Amino acid sequence: MKVLQRLLLLAYFVVATLPLAWMAVTSLKTRDDAISLDPRVVPLPFAADDGARAPLTFTATTDGFRRLSHVHVGAEEDFWSYLRNSVFIGLGSTLASVVLGTLAAYGFSRYPIAGAKDWLFFILSTRFLPPLAVVVPILFMYRELNLQGTHLGLILLYTAFNLSLSVWLMKGFIDEIPRAFEEAALVDGYTRLQAFARVILPQARTGMAVTAVFCLISAWNEYGFAMTLNSSGALTVPAYFAGLQGNIDGMPWPQIAAGALIFVAPIVLFTVAVRKHLLRGMTFGTIKQ
Repeated sequence: MKVLQRLLLLAYFVVATLPLAWMAVTSLKTRDDAISLDPRVVPLPFAADDGARAPLTFTATTDGFRRLSHVHVGAEEDFWSYLRNSVFIGLGSTLASVVLGTLAAYGFSRYPIAGAKDWLFFILSTRFLPPLAVVVPILFMYRELNLQGTHLGLILLYTAFNLSLSVWLMKGFIDEIPRAFEEAALVDGYTRLQAFARVILPQARTGMAVTAVFCLISAWNEYGFAMTLNSSGALTVPAYFAGLQGNIDGMPWPQIAAGALIFVAPIVLFTVAVRKHLLRGMTFGTIKQ
């Protein structure tokens, strides 16, 4: 039975990592090898003539990674500048979403707020409408506030759209924390703020980690607003990939694969770093004492 389980896990691992493996292989190819009709999946560390090359092999090159430092036609910055924008905007909006969502969820969970269910439904309803349906009024508003093309503008926007998810996720986690813990802290002389910081937050870190992953993925991959609200200044990596479509030599697939591999790496590393909290978060509250 254990052998069968390991084989199934191995098969799933291969299928799950195949897209990343394919991107890694493509990033080491030349463009001709990347668009070749003959499959070439085994990299060779040395040059070889096409006539002498064995089937399924290709000559490995790092040209796709080097081209990330070049400014493509129609752009003002290279890939690394776009990546810095994505990191700053993604982390900023994720931090704001988790902090504000945790505070709001605590209020809904612990205080008798009039019309709480209606307010929670209103918060959730902000997710019903496709984000691009409100892009025109947001564009006009940002022009008036001089937020167009700024990091702050995208951070505020992504925070606003992720806040509903953050509030609902965190409320579920905070509801599962026994009120007795907090009441005991208050009896011992702690203020409400101290009890929140020393009792609730340590217990809610699992939910905060889960919420942070979803908020970061949402902000990291967002494309519509990043393109619509920016002509320069705060463009993110998805906009960089869109700009490569106008390349006069055709789509530079090795460069795209190299950029995508680097772009996805922070999400993978962050998810792995908080994996224990994620696993705990999937079962949080399912077992009642």
